[in-house]
Amino acid sequence: MSDPHADRSDFAPDVIVVGAGLAGLVATHELALAGRRVLVLDQENRHNLGGQAWWSLGGLLFVDSPEQRRMGIEDSPELAWQDWQGSAQFDRLGDGTDGPGRGEDYWPQRWAEAYVRFAHEEKRDYLRALGLRSLPFVGWAERGDGRALGHGNSVPRFHLTWGTGPEVVRIFAEPVQRAEARGLVRFAFRHQVDELAVEDGAVVGVRGTVLVDDDSPRGVRSSREAAGAFELRAPAVVVTSGGIGHNHELMRRNWPADRLGAAPEHLIAGVPAHVDGRMQGIAADAGATTVNRDRMWAYVEGIHNWDPVWPDHAIRILPGPSSMWFDATGRRLEGMSGVPGADTIGAMKQILGAGHDYSWFVLTQSIIEKEFALSGSEQNPDITGKDLRFLAQSRLAKGAPGPVEAFKEHGVDFVVADDLAELVAGMNRLARGPQLDADDLRRQIEARDRQVDNAFAKDVQVMAIHNARRSRTDRLLRVAKPHRILDPAHGPLIAVRLNILSRKTLGGLETNLDGQCLAADGTPVPGLYAAGEVAGFGGGGVHGYNALEGTFLGGCIFSGRAAGRALAR
Repeated sequence: MSDPHADRSDFAPDVIVVGAGLAGLVATHELALAGRRVLVLDQENRHNLGGQAWWSLGGLLFVDSPEQRRMGIEDSPELAWQDWQGSAQFDRLGDGTDGPGRGEDYWPQRWAEAYVRFAHEEKRDYLRALGLRSLPFVGWAERGDGRALGHGNSVPRFHLTWGTGPEVVRIFAEPVQRAEARGLVRFAFRHQVDELAVEDGAVVGVRGTVLVDDDSPRGVRSSREAAGAFELRAPAVVVTSGGIGHNHELMRRNWPADRLGAAPEHLIAGVPAHVDGRMQGIAADAGATTVNRDRMWAYVEGIHNWDPVWPDHAIRILPGPSSMWFDATGRRLEGMSGVPGADTIGAMKQILGAGHDYSWFVLTQSIIEKEFALSGSEQNPDITGKDLRFLAQSRLAKGAPGPVEAFKEHGVDFVVADDLAELVAGMNRLARGPQLDADDLRRQIEARDRQVDNAFAKDVQVMAIHNARRSRTDRLLRVAKPHRILDPAHGPLIAVRLNILSRKTLGGLETNLDGQCLAADGTPVPGLYAAGEVAGFGGGGVHGYNALEGTFLGGCIFSGRAAGRALAR
């Protein structure tokens, strides 16, 4: 796709932004508001404006929001900060001071404190002023590991954007495009940065490869054939290039096997191929420090997309709490991490601890109709399209939403059967590991089924279901009425093979609260800034070891805003 602004010789930018994803758009928006000239480079074409954020469900974490209060949810910044600390488990603080003795979590912890304040005091109003609206129903993601001071959200905080990821992108893309029309912003698509130009210890620009025109649709793997070279200069460069989620070699190299178990052999990609992690190494070559490389957020509920856009295209199931969860050997996952949607890292440890890289959901038609949602803007056309009638038809009518039923019918990971023996036979045909024993699975399912006959139970999952249904959102839209898995009235039975899905990078370039990249001695690298996922969404790891969800888009927004405003000053 030819770029009408391919000649940059008449444009002297104040700032070069590397990456046209959400963090890059936010930084550019803030710079343009201040009258600064910005050149935005991206190795993809204009169709990909907004990057990975466009594909997202659009979830945002707010603290003590009007939506929460209307749903009877009592939240507070103190509770949110307690939850964040329990989830992040910051344990690399060093001597607790800035400078050579600081640990890898020194700046991430400071970013986390600032982010929780932002989520309580400013985030909602900042986004609403740009035109964003949320659905009135507040979801409960990462419900926790069962400890008050441990991982997880104590209350529902997941606010779903009306319009999903494309709407989050739109509210920043449109003002940036207006600034482009005024001559303050220019884009250079199909420009792949290969090196940061450094003079006298300061970053003064970028060098790289102009890639051949490629008009591929959004998300499709594009050509890397070179058509030329470029060198561009500016007083400051902001790296907003995203994470490492499609660079599976780099993920496996940094995988924390001692903490989670061996890296998965079978890994499917929840992000497009251009999410390659190249800029982390390029920034490091210019003097920036990368921290917390071993922290990443891979999901355990991945399914192969039956209608893929990018290679190994994966979709995440956003589950309610009622499906029974078994590892590859047929052993039911234990504790709160065995409750779907409660504790991603805890479930990962159990699954990989069994010696295999997949697991199983066993559920009923009643559960799939009420509890299965799919990640991604394209998997939620009613909300993405902001169609109220379609939303009511797809979410409240009998049957599962259309995209869920399509996966049940076409997805290679799904088995549907009228009885358990038939179901297990189908699961064994899909197994990449041991064959499951139908009698053993029946014994475990019947034991759980006996726990749902009254309001009292000792089964952690059944207790979690009763607790979830105290939330108005969950009772109305998200959690099925407790019932026996083997009750034919709720059939057919369904099994889903769950694969490990790459998604977010939790570590990254270390930055101070202005988004300045830091050298090994703790001093800023002159002229170099970073924001978004490449910076671990702020500081090099604002989430620590775990994420509370609804914080990835918010992290791009918060860190992109911080870098843009600092440079504007």
